[in-house]
This record gives sequence, structure tokens and C-alpha cells, in this order.
Amino acid sequence: MPCHTEYPEDVFDAVIAVHVKGAFLTAKHALPRMNDGGSIIITSSIVGIKGDPGVCAYITAKHAQVGLMRVLAKEAAVRNIRFNTVHPGPVDNAFQLNVERNLSPVLGRDATAFFNEIIPLRRHVRAEEVARSVLFLASDASSFTTGILLMVDGGLSA
Repeated sequence: MPCHTEYPEDVFDAVIAVHVKGAFLTAKHALPRMNDGGSIIITSSIVGIKGDPGVCAYITAKHAQVGLMRVLAKEAAVRNIRFNTVHPGPVDNAFQLNVERNLSPVLGRDATAFFNEIIPLRRHVRAEEVARSVLFLASDASSFTTGILLMVDGGLSA
């Protein structure tokens, strides 16, 4: 449904509240309780750097998370607290499979096969691969990494 004419305002508000305000409130309440040093990772999505029709609120929210992260990365750096976002592509899980099942009739073909064809590594990311990327950002292995968008998308955003 077109964002500019038909998208329900209440749905837009709810999606923004979950993804943007949720990340904002996490930072607002976590930062005062954190010792200096540390890491906060905001889970975004590949759509946080793209735009596609019909996904108005979700894409807007994921873009807003990136802006929030960039502000927080600079503000928290004085305390050596790092902020980053992780951006998975399509994940091999039940939630994504359901999304693709509903998307298949819209595409007129199997959406899972479609995504696998356009992902350069030719498959969906596994949950444990996303987890390892988050672990990297949370660990001292990324001690000089702040303000980045870590794409975990098999090259889809390249």
C-alpha cells in the first residue's frame, strides 16, 4: 500500500514506537547505569539502508535507528561506550519464511527462491551468523569500532 496515500497512520506510529522509540528508551535508561566502556548494539535490518515500496513504516523506522545510533555513538564516545547497528538480510527462520509465504503471491513466484537468487552468497543468513556478528560488536575485539552499520546480508547491500 502506498505510503503517501493509503498507509494507516496508527500502524505507522506503532512501528516507529517499537523500533525507534524502543531503541531510544534502551539507550536512555541503559547509559546512566553503565560503567564507562561497553557496547550497545541496535538490531536494524538491510532495509535500514534501502527503500522498497509498500514497507513504509518499517523502512522508515530502520533508517531512523541508524540516525539514532550515529548520534549516540558520538555522544557516548566520551565514556568509551560504543554504539553500532547490525543489519541482517533475510534470516533462515520461521518468521521470515512466513513473510516470504505471504510475499510469494505478490511476486508471482516463490519469494524464498527469489531472495536466494538476489543474495550474492545465494542463501539466507543463519541466526548463529547474526549472533556471531553481534558478539563481535559486543566484545573487546571491536574496541575501536563505533558508529558503524555492520551488514550481515550475504552481499545483498553491496
